[in-house]
Amino acid sequence: MSRNLAFWLCTTLLLISRSAIAEPQVQLGIDVLRADGFALLQGKRVGLVANPASVDTKLQPTVRVLLEAPGVTLAALFGPEHGVWGDVYAGEQVEDQIDATTGLPVYSLYARNRKPSKEMLDSIDVLVLDLQDIGARSYTYISTMRACLEACAEHDKPFIVLDRPNPLGGIRVEGGPVEPGFESFVSYLDIPYLHGMTMGELAMLARDRHAPAFEKLSVVRMRGWTREMTWPDTGLTWVPTSPHIPTFAAAVGYAVTGIAGELRQLSNGVGYTQPFEIVGMPGIDGERLAAELRRHLHGEGIVIRPIRFRPFYSTHAQVACQGVQFHVDPRRAQTLIEWNYRIIQALGGKKLLEESSRRHAMFDKVNGGPAMRQALQSGEPIEPILQQWKEHAAKFAEIRRKWLLY
Repeated sequence: MSRNLAFWLCTTLLLISRSAIAEPQVQLGIDVLRADGFALLQGKRVGLVANPASVDTKLQPTVRVLLEAPGVTLAALFGPEHGVWGDVYAGEQVEDQIDATTGLPVYSLYARNRKPSKEMLDSIDVLVLDLQDIGARSYTYISTMRACLEACAEHDKPFIVLDRPNPLGGIRVEGGPVEPGFESFVSYLDIPYLHGMTMGELAMLARDRHAPAFEKLSVVRMRGWTREMTWPDTGLTWVPTSPHIPTFAAAVGYAVTGIAGELRQLSNGVGYTQPFEIVGMPGIDGERLAAELRRHLHGEGIVIRPIRFRPFYSTHAQVACQGVQFHVDPRRAQTLIEWNYRIIQALGGKKLLEESSRRHAMFDKVNGGPAMRQALQSGEPIEPILQQWKEHAAKFAEIRRKWLLY
């Protein structure tokens, strides 16, 4: 080996090594809690709401951090959708059990009961929540947060939220309200679909709206996070927040295609290697779909390209599909959620909705009301609804100021 080549290899390995151990720009709530000596938890029996993405900046699970915390007794675990260890499929019930790793009881918050019961809370002195959200209203972790907050208020238990970044950043706000009668576990807070808030900020909003007399909410703030940051800016490593959000690109894609996928007539990559990054169906022309969707491109931040794929499971499993992939930079893209409805229009609109009648109730719940479905189904322009949503989002962006921590 030549001296120059050896020098190049050593330099490259050194750079890789330094990159692998580089300090993130952001300290998470769990890191700040530890740096403060776990003061909020000293002498307490602690219940923890967590999943596989509940880790510190060094990727040590919050479960392990609290098990080893001096003066702290981790007494119980609480499992949101997908469970504490992320091994439960979307929508399936999480079961109460004894955790094989820690020996702790695991109480389900995603079965018939989605709120901690008095019996569950009687075994602890304080409930801690450390869940990584992805910035979309229909992602159920913020619903679990509200349910936990209300349970703690009802049973006079302190509730602590360890804050984490909104992966889409803290500025983007898109979507309309949740209309009366359409509140559900996929729209449990009346906020725009993309809210631009952290879990801690949402907890304060939920407290003021739904448990205003509750005085035992604490939010452990992050250090180093600013509203302009999307996930790559934080320097943090992405850990799958649920089985179909394995990457940051999937988290962004959830906002772009997740709503359209609720109709179950098109594949949005769930069941393939690129969940939420792609959309397609059998029997369509990907080139034509790409051309149709590109007509709605404005500004930079999104590239749409035709693709072919064959889902391994879920919608259109084992069937050849054509469609498109969305390459999205959420810092520059003008809109994210609007693409869901442009996709539906481009893939048949009224006909697609007629063929998915069994999914209309869920589609309406995710949207916070029936207006968008009704417009798409009747072939009416959706621009007036999008404009109403823009106005609502702009008002919310002002209203939310009192809850912002960063």
